[in-house]
Amino acid sequence: MAFSGFPKECVKFFTQLAKNNNKLWFEAHREEYENFVLLPAQEFVMAMGGRLQKLSPGINADPRVNRSLFRLNRDVRFSKDKRPYKTHLAMMFWEGSAPRMECSCYYFHLEPPNLMLGVGIYMFTPEMLEKYRRACVHTRRGPALAKTAAQLLKRKGYALGGSYYKKVPRGYDAGHANAALLLHNGLYAGVETKIPSELYTGKLLQYSFAHYQKMAPLHQWLVEVMQH
Repeated sequence: MAFSGFPKECVKFFTQLAKNNNKLWFEAHREEYENFVLLPAQEFVMAMGGRLQKLSPGINADPRVNRSLFRLNRDVRFSKDKRPYKTHLAMMFWEGSAPRMECSCYYFHLEPPNLMLGVGIYMFTPEMLEKYRRACVHTRRGPALAKTAAQLLKRKGYALGGSYYKKVPRGYDAGHANAALLLHNGLYAGVETKIPSELYTGKLLQYSFAHYQKMAPLHQWLVEVMQH
């Protein structure tokens, strides 16, 4: 089926799940999850994947859980927070041959009352971090990243994330033009808004694509860096 928007029951499901985050409630509402969340999310993945190929021909759009769709179940093994379910819908469209979480992606995050769209890599592996740092000070890639980041930050509502370290890493010049970018252990951009009316119609595809298009240069920079 063609994607025609998320039903209002999708938002209602997550709003109620946040108040009733337990297995008993979820099992009683599993059918709502499957019909109002999972099914339209799978349709969105397929439809958006086709559009994103215009920006990133190598994009992966796989409607299965643990591929483009994140699991609803939380991993509580090492967490003090034992609530069993995530209270948001998360989807990713990744590009690269590495495991999906080690690739730059276009990201979709619905957590009532907000919708967040983003691109990038949340956290680098040690090998990726070294590639990133070398690219930050590269004579061509470094200025390209600085320009891309500056253009993004000029856009209303957009933010750059991933800054983590307090000091420029050893072996790098603290006075370098990209010193602030060397403090990152991940690199991503995003825009967060109240849930737009487009969520409930097929216009969500164009709404999301327009944001992804504005952030695409950051994704494309990361893809190029991580493939070399």
